[in-house]
Amino acid sequence: MAHGSPLRHLFITAREYATHWVIAGAIIALTGFAPDHWVAELLSHTSFLDYVRHSGFPGFDPRIGLVAVGVAIIVWDVLRRSRIHKGRALVDGRAEARNRSSSDQTSIPAARATPRAPPDKPSIAVLPFNNMSGDPEQDYFADGMVEEVITGLSRIKWLLVISRNSSFIYKNKTVAVSEVAQTLGVRYVIEGSVRKSKDRVRITAQLIDAETGAHLWAEHYDRSMEDVFALQDDITMCVLGAIEPSLRKAEINRIKRQRPNNLDAYDLVLRSLPFVFTNMPKEAEKAIPLLEDALKLEPNYAAAHAFLGWCLHARFSRGGLQEKDRSAAILHAHAAISHGNDDATALAIAAFVIALEERDTATALKLFDRALEFSNANIFALSCSAMTLALVGKTELAIERAQQALRLSPLDSFNFRSNNALAVAYFHTQRYGDAEAAARTAIDANPSFSFTHAVLAAALARLGRAEEAKAAAKTVLECEPSFTIRGLLRIVGLEPAVFRPLADAWREVGLPE
Repeated sequence: MAHGSPLRHLFITAREYATHWVIAGAIIALTGFAPDHWVAELLSHTSFLDYVRHSGFPGFDPRIGLVAVGVAIIVWDVLRRSRIHKGRALVDGRAEARNRSSSDQTSIPAARATPRAPPDKPSIAVLPFNNMSGDPEQDYFADGMVEEVITGLSRIKWLLVISRNSSFIYKNKTVAVSEVAQTLGVRYVIEGSVRKSKDRVRITAQLIDAETGAHLWAEHYDRSMEDVFALQDDITMCVLGAIEPSLRKAEINRIKRQRPNNLDAYDLVLRSLPFVFTNMPKEAEKAIPLLEDALKLEPNYAAAHAFLGWCLHARFSRGGLQEKDRSAAILHAHAAISHGNDDATALAIAAFVIALEERDTATALKLFDRALEFSNANIFALSCSAMTLALVGKTELAIERAQQALRLSPLDSFNFRSNNALAVAYFHTQRYGDAEAAARTAIDANPSFSFTHAVLAAALARLGRAEEAKAAAKTVLECEPSFTIRGLLRIVGLEPAVFRPLADAWREVGLPE
């Protein structure tokens, strides 16, 4: 049946205004007044009429009985529905009174409201976006946009997100961010606007640190209104992809200002992150004790297990290939999965460690997919899966995910991983110029990462720029004096068809076997 057919609307209207009992009663009553041959036909199949006549009612007209039954059914249903309506009205009245009381409390000025202290973990409220179109019918789009952002943010496990019902008390109100922070007890606030013109829409959004008033991130998006729901999905992914790294950076900067003797498990993890992300053994040595202390305070902390596994992987791969580090990295990766099976970041990092140290790429790729199901804008899931896919030769998907990560969050310091993935994928497909460009971009973000310099050296060799290739190879050994081709084979040699061409180029530029 067509979605908007008149017959369907007629059915819905009838269903709304009449129950099955009313319909049945009406049919019976109407049947009682039907032509004689209808009633005769009905009664010919029963012994009801003979029973009535032999019971002392010789002149009884069965149609009167049918009418009486129908009317009785209708009256009974009306009385029943009246009682239900009164009960609902009583409940709704009480609920309205509670809501009115709550609204009165939340709408009082900040000076009279009792300030709520932000919780220990970062907290955020998304204010209703202003509809700048002058068209009240566009409110639905602005509100839907905010709901999608709230839903997406709620998937970030280290972030407390205020519910829509709480943040929407500020709809159509001019309010200071500091007042929102005090009333709702949040550390960060997102606000924005929607302006529609013909078939185009411009959406602006900004992330504000409520404690300092600083604007941490701001962006605008111009899109076509051809598919409203696809547009909401697209903008939501872009906003989430940019906000998570911005919040992470803000939290790291905040914790640096905090006295070390007041740190809890979350604070210890934040302190470790600048060292974790370099992926180099010397920096990992600084992060490992912080993460171990975090797990002493909170043994089931999935993110701490994941980052510790990542650091142990860095120490194993570039710090002597000690078996104890490899085993410990795998152990913490599985602990991260066990305690964070709905945490996209923990799953993604654990999957990467499992791929490289346990050599179980099938399991790793499934974990990446699960992480992206939870949060399709998660930078760790996109970039780590892109690198793994590149190393196993699935270049098209590797390039797609790496480019998606870069598009969503172009300024994230973790983007060196996405550019590494692009460099390997481009080299494998013999796009050596693109491989060089991606490698240089990755080096700008993380100059000490030896593997990127090695891929750059290989790309330059294939471009016929031998002197530049040898200079890049020299930098590899400066970053990692213990670098060998055989050692790297043990780490990233997941697919011979990918590793062999790189190794051939490295031998040509003089890197040790």
